[in-house]
Amino acid sequence: MTQDAVLARIDADLPQAIARLQDLLRIRSISTDPKFADDCQKAAEWLAEDLRGIGMDAAVRPTPGHPMVVGHMDGPEGAPHLLFYGHYDVQPVDPLELWDSDPFDPAVVDGPHGQTIRARGASDDKGQLMTFVEACRAWVAEHGALPCKLTVLFEGEEESSSPSLVPFLTDNADELRADLALICDTGLFQSKTPAIMTMLRGMVAEEVTIHAARRDLHSGMYGGVAMNPIRVLTRILGGMHDDQGRVTIPHFYDGVPEIDAETAAQWEALGFDHAAFLGDVGLSVPAGEQDRTPLEMIWSRPTAEINGIWGGYTGAGFKTVLPAQAHAKISFRLVGDQEPAAIRQNFRDWVTAHLPEDCTAEFKLSGGAGGSRMTTDHPLFEKTRDALTEEWGDTAAFIGCGGSIPIAGHFKEILGMDALLTGFAKDDDNIHSPNEKYDIDSFHKGIRSWARMLGKLA
Repeated sequence: MTQDAVLARIDADLPQAIARLQDLLRIRSISTDPKFADDCQKAAEWLAEDLRGIGMDAAVRPTPGHPMVVGHMDGPEGAPHLLFYGHYDVQPVDPLELWDSDPFDPAVVDGPHGQTIRARGASDDKGQLMTFVEACRAWVAEHGALPCKLTVLFEGEEESSSPSLVPFLTDNADELRADLALICDTGLFQSKTPAIMTMLRGMVAEEVTIHAARRDLHSGMYGGVAMNPIRVLTRILGGMHDDQGRVTIPHFYDGVPEIDAETAAQWEALGFDHAAFLGDVGLSVPAGEQDRTPLEMIWSRPTAEINGIWGGYTGAGFKTVLPAQAHAKISFRLVGDQEPAAIRQNFRDWVTAHLPEDCTAEFKLSGGAGGSRMTTDHPLFEKTRDALTEEWGDTAAFIGCGGSIPIAGHFKEILGMDALLTGFAKDDDNIHSPNEKYDIDSFHKGIRSWARMLGKLA
């Protein structure tokens, strides 16, 4: 099977591919709002029907929440078995008044990089999902089959914390297990360089409350003699980092690996402009560990951040009290082999050890997951890199991700396989925001990229 005819068909059929994407974008599949449950069902049925039109054995599979879509297609003897994952649910559209057009009436408009499709879900994740489907369609149209064995899994709850996903993977592990998982929910590096994400940070979230007096106290009567829990909390959290940006919690860096020389060289070659990155949000100086590069700070180093802090009176004017309680929300981004349970316990022990007399600490559990790192010596990773480089011109890079994509970890833990994450979103796609868009160039070259990858991976 050759890919040249497949690429030519993709180019010729681009208008029809855009029309199909627009049909899917018109479905209001907002998973967080129960009133859109029927729309989520409709989106799942639309996708299953579209997969069947390509020749896949596809079905809508019920869950306690929104349904999954599972499809299968056989491939040549000896070819690898791939599992492709995407999600059809989308974020709410609020605030609606900030959209330039109806978020579920997908319009092709002029954008900063040429023509673009503006709609909720255009980039996250319907447009990305359909790049893969269209690549499969072109392969089947030209050759009557795919060059590999394929399983497809489309989820309907990614934007609402995926409550049904882990049980579904566990219950259907034998059916879904493959040689490699493919995930298309990422983007180009700095909107131009194709990239394969091989590191994902995990996260632990904590809420702490410092208790002091039994009630709020008058600061004129008790100020100076009674302990103020806000003072205690700010002192403790203020000591969570040293002057060089390192986290001071004992054993925090246990399990944190160093990046290898080849990865470091790739990242250096990307020419990341941290001044522009920070300048876009009104900042200028990297605030993390001062002996690390900015990309290391974002991709391969753990963090401890205070996400919210409150206590006492915060309304208009003054209410001169010493509050009885002070609160904060703290999140930790994890890498390598850092253990979420150990990070949580070490933080709690550290806070408790710094409490003065008359104060106690209360903690609320709020989830946690470890970081993920893919084994890039798998031959399919290098083949994917070659395919992306051929399509985009710029050398594709193995990069990290500052955020978390839990599905990759679930595939590793439950199905025992690595995940290859590559996508074609751009930094200005406004995902989760008004006027979300997906550039036609991203959509077109994304389809061509997956077509090349299928050929290379086979």
